Amino acid sequence: MKTHTPVESQRWVAGMTPLAVVDPLAGADVLGVPTVYWERPLAQDAAAGWGEAAVVEAQDASDIPDVLASLGRVQVRWLGEAPESMPGPWFGGIRFGDSGTVDTAWASHGVTRWTLPEVLVFRTARGACVVAFAQEGRGGEDLVRSRLERVRACFPESYRHARGEPVALELRASRLDFEVRVQRALDAIASGHLQKVVLARPLDAEGPAPFDVVDVLARLREQNPRCATFLFRAPDDTCFLGATPETLCRVDGQVLETEALAGTAAPGQADGLRGHDKNVREHASVVRYLVTALTPLAEQVSSDAEPALLALKNVVHLRTGFRAELRPGVTPAQVVEALHPTPAVGGTPRERALSFLVEHEGLDRGWYAGPVGWVGPGRAHLMVALRSARVKGAKARLFVGVGLVAGSNADSEWRETEMKSLAMLRALGGGDVVRR
Repeated sequence: MKTHTPVESQRWVAGMTPLAVVDPLAGADVLGVPTVYWERPLAQDAAAGWGEAAVVEAQDASDIPDVLASLGRVQVRWLGEAPESMPGPWFGGIRFGDSGTVDTAWASHGVTRWTLPEVLVFRTARGACVVAFAQEGRGGEDLVRSRLERVRACFPESYRHARGEPVALELRASRLDFEVRVQRALDAIASGHLQKVVLARPLDAEGPAPFDVVDVLARLREQNPRCATFLFRAPDDTCFLGATPETLCRVDGQVLETEALAGTAAPGQADGLRGHDKNVREHASVVRYLVTALTPLAEQVSSDAEPALLALKNVVHLRTGFRAELRPGVTPAQVVEALHPTPAVGGTPRERALSFLVEHEGLDRGWYAGPVGWVGPGRAHLMVALRSARVKGAKARLFVGVGLVAGSNADSEWRETEMKSLAMLRALGGGDVVRR
């Protein structure tokens, strides 16, 4: 495990000041592009962080559980009152997993990377405040107070809307490569080697000028209010951002919430989704997996009796919600290790599907379809990073995937990936997407 500031041997001092603001993203106008961003519009939760008081990284996947566990043991001394319902304070994500293809553009995000911001502005239904962190020791308290005062004095009270005009995007994707890989997957399914595999493909987009990622975030949250909008910016300014509908886990003490989100249709075909055999089977595989994965961790597991329809702007999904009472001593790190990756982003049988992807997908997913969000003592909220893109300068690489089962065909799966790409393309381009 590599740490910029070793969590186990360090303590932090922190302070909090209420803010009369409505939008943490508005701070970008005075503080620059956030280092981390997190928002769930319908839940009225939003957080933006600037700077890096500490960073925890792992260069090897075997260290990920230890990294997550260490984040839950962070020691903070508060100057005065501690904030209620603060997200984090660690924000970050984890790679999807092993890849048969290495894309060096993911290097700055690493296997896993977690940031403790120098300042964190967040809003809940109870109001907004700014929190500042510094290492405990000589000068730490003064740093916290000066950071709080700087933010309090300059933070805008307005809402940050997107401002840029629509731009034309140059798009590049290989349908032939995708269809070849789909056929390989269907052959493996027909042979009985796999029951389901989730195949992803990239879509490269380039604009006429560097993307304004704050504008992109503003569009994402406004156009996708049922999703969690996120941003994680690495030191080289490579940004991973998106608006994802899928919860991996939400842990608060011993209470766990998660969901099965699988099975997709166009909005106009939503009425038939529950009766569509291919989508029902795809969804059922995720439900069975979650029951099996959660049972050893929980005293009790309950779920919705029937899948509901989750209607998003461009697609509709089948959704089954889960709630569990975790056994004493079970941590968020253990929950993540048990659940990720679910069949909704990998496949079944799990290990065979993941091996198939390493051999045949031809894509370094990086953080796409991995867990992203925040972790704190006894609490965590992690989403599955779907509907997302890696952005640097004027170039963006989007990631979209489909679940393949018996009965899938390449043409309909290509169209599904096209639908799923619309959320990010509209946010990047600032308008409707015209495909040529």
